[in-house]
Amino acid sequence: MAMRTHYCGVLSPAMVGEEVALCGWVDSRRDHGGVIFVDLRDREGVVQVVFDPDCGAAFELADRVRAEYVLRVVGRVRRRPPETVNPAMATGEVEVYADHLEILNAAEPLPFQLDEHVRVGEEVRLRHRYLDLRRPRMQHNLRQRARLAHLTRQYLAERGFIEVETPTLTRATPEGARDYLVPSRTHPGRFFALPQSPQLFKQLLMVAGLDRYYQIVKCYRDEDLRADRQPEFTQIDLEMSFVDEGDVMELVEGLLRHLFRELLAVELAPFPRLSYAEAMARFGSDKPDLRNPLELVEIADLVRDVDFKVFAGPARDPRGRVAALRVPGGNERLSRRQIDALTEFVAEYGAKGLAYIKVNDASDLEEGLQSPIVKFLPLPVRRAILERTGAESGDLLFFGADRARVVNDALGALRDRLGRELGLLREGWAPLWVVDFPLFEEGDDGRLEPLHHPFTQPAGGLEALRAEPAKVLSRAYDVVLNGVEIGGGSIRIHSPALQRAVFELIGIGPEEAQEKFGFLLEAFKYGAPPHGGLALGLDRLAMLMVGAGSIREVIAFPKTQSATCPLTEAPGPVSPEQLRELHIRLSGAP
Repeated sequence: MAMRTHYCGVLSPAMVGEEVALCGWVDSRRDHGGVIFVDLRDREGVVQVVFDPDCGAAFELADRVRAEYVLRVVGRVRRRPPETVNPAMATGEVEVYADHLEILNAAEPLPFQLDEHVRVGEEVRLRHRYLDLRRPRMQHNLRQRARLAHLTRQYLAERGFIEVETPTLTRATPEGARDYLVPSRTHPGRFFALPQSPQLFKQLLMVAGLDRYYQIVKCYRDEDLRADRQPEFTQIDLEMSFVDEGDVMELVEGLLRHLFRELLAVELAPFPRLSYAEAMARFGSDKPDLRNPLELVEIADLVRDVDFKVFAGPARDPRGRVAALRVPGGNERLSRRQIDALTEFVAEYGAKGLAYIKVNDASDLEEGLQSPIVKFLPLPVRRAILERTGAESGDLLFFGADRARVVNDALGALRDRLGRELGLLREGWAPLWVVDFPLFEEGDDGRLEPLHHPFTQPAGGLEALRAEPAKVLSRAYDVVLNGVEIGGGSIRIHSPALQRAVFELIGIGPEEAQEKFGFLLEAFKYGAPPHGGLALGLDRLAMLMVGAGSIREVIAFPKTQSATCPLTEAPGPVSPEQLRELHIRLSGAP
């Protein structure tokens, strides 16, 4: 007989009487009056195995097994007695009566229990990730991720896409984050860079005439980490020739509908399209969670002439913003202590404070509004604010007044937090496209920087770019799901003259452009087709689809928040000999 004939979790009443060979781990062991019960677990599930004294040597051996021992069991499938049927188990109607047992490997006591209900610190989980991955939840997450990747490949291949692997040793490119550098042994003083994306290579594949490319690709960014970021991450990367924005968005929307239908039996609602300007005005974010009913309301025009400089100053500043966020029923739901905590929270986003008004009685503008700032607002202004925000008695109004970016960041984050903590989010899925992004944003030094990357095509082309570059929109688009940006892309520049003009505007002169991107500019001279594409974050998408709170829950061996691996203790030191071979000398201790 083969070492294993069946997985534990697939046994069913239809197999009663069959002899089976199972392999797996001891999930639990129970000794009931001379009969030993072992729940044997493998990746497909758990089944109960019964050993009684009639089993002979197998029974004696079963007395020695403990949790997480690795076993091979041979026996016959039989029905459980009706009173012992376990409806909580997929195999709960059957059990295996064992006549042969092998202990393939013993196990020492585990550093933590694998019970799903036992809370274990993340550092411990990652240090012993091979044990953490034995948990049914983690096994489910990785299997769903694998299915997601398989369905994606299937969907794109059926639509004429060709899978192409692009290099992972390339050169540094300006994409808004630090590169991971790899020193070259054979070229002293020179470095490869691990790719932040396959951007330039997939554009060259379009110049090469492949027409439709895709790749499920590992990318790297040396940046500060959050719950939805890792130094190495995986993208579903695609590019198409002879397309416009609508073509790319239609294909990607179809892919996402297919994935949700096949993996979750969910039919996604139509994807609304929201301009960047509208998203920032209403939600303070370019990745708004549309399940949240709270919205920002502009009130700068109402407070331009008040004596309260905190409001009037930003209201008169072309780069300023004054906005209100209405919380229905907030008077009862938020205490003063909670408001103070929210004030500290928005300070993390640069806000100097968090003004508020408690609307005790919306009909009484004299005594019905409670706030230290009310005295600075004339009655007509109070009335106008209540009318514009739709505030009613019992509501709470929060205000942001500062540079527009600060107001958007602070009130956008506040909106998200209140939506979660007050239970305002509706159930289900809320996808959308955010479009019409600015091509550039102004850096701290006043210079223009690409909002996405410098290969995005400006709306209006070279003429618009030369007229008012700071006001030019881009042909970019992001796809957002439940407040998480899961992908972004654009129609690319395919003209060498236009590409050089964009480089010039962001401070990359002709010599630097030639040195860093000469191969791309040269390729564009030989018949580059119009093209565009998008990259979906596979990790983020998998995280959302399995209901996890972090992408670390859908990555087999992730890094910590500080970009280290507790399991392998990476990054680690290297020997002086290795450094000499790479022509590297350390200037001092870190």
